[in-house]
Amino acid sequence: MWKYFLKEYLSYTKKDRSGIFILLAIILICICLPFLFPYFIHRENYDHSKFEKEISGLKIQKVDSIERYNNKFDENNYANYYEPSEKNYNPKSKGEVFYFDPNTASISDWKRLGIRQKTAETIQKYLSKGGHFYKPADISKIWGLHKQDVDRLLPYIRIANIKKEYANNKPDYIANNYIYKKPAPLLIDINTSDTTAFISLPGIGSKLAQRIIAFRNKLGGFYSINQVKETYGLPDSTFVKIKPNLILTNSAVKKININVASLDEMRSHPYIKYNIANAILQYRMQHGNFSSIADIKKIMIVTDEIFNKMSPYLTVS
Repeated sequence: MWKYFLKEYLSYTKKDRSGIFILLAIILICICLPFLFPYFIHRENYDHSKFEKEISGLKIQKVDSIERYNNKFDENNYANYYEPSEKNYNPKSKGEVFYFDPNTASISDWKRLGIRQKTAETIQKYLSKGGHFYKPADISKIWGLHKQDVDRLLPYIRIANIKKEYANNKPDYIANNYIYKKPAPLLIDINTSDTTAFISLPGIGSKLAQRIIAFRNKLGGFYSINQVKETYGLPDSTFVKIKPNLILTNSAVKKININVASLDEMRSHPYIKYNIANAILQYRMQHGNFSSIADIKKIMIVTDEIFNKMSPYLTVS
């Protein structure tokens, strides 16, 4: 039996052996094929020198553009936007030194101090446009004035009558006792304003404005500004911001007659839940019409809190 089994399953015909050898040859070729690619496929060699030159050119242009930007000077802004370049600056070419007031020194005085003509003209433009030196260190803000010149001139600066001169040249709005008045806040009537008015309030977008209007319509109008806070999705922090802008000129609201209203009519109101509406209806069927709004307090589930909240929207006539 075992001989038959071995002969039957472990013996191969000539055709089978040929197929096995061909399959092994194909597997061997597939394994070796990736290693043979370099011999059949030749990659092109690229010259990257041109690309590197272009990148270098872009870097140079970027540096130049930054330098040009930093060298811009706004005559109407007295801040120090420019750091003087070392180019064309000769620290050995120093002028004479003497005590001077930068607020009154002329162009010729600055030139005697060793300051270039262009820088001296810049100082005069600064003064002519209302600029003023209040302390010696202020000259360091002058465009084109080198740090070495600043350090050299600082010990010789004498600024006189700063407080007196400032008092005589104080702005007109101070001299004329002008009092700034804060503009009146925008006021929104919560019972008559549309979505556009609510959107003008801080923190109120179109969705919140629409929700406020929808909540007002379901209620039948607001009788208190604090009711706006109950709008779905309105954060307490936002309500605190807009509350000073809210007013209520007419607190008249739409009322529901509890002696004739149906169950669906009562339960459609946001303040009257189904169990309250059903209890009012059952009480009316058992005891007859309500003589006053206060009669609904006889219903056990109507607490003082619920009554105070919904009573402005109820009537018996």
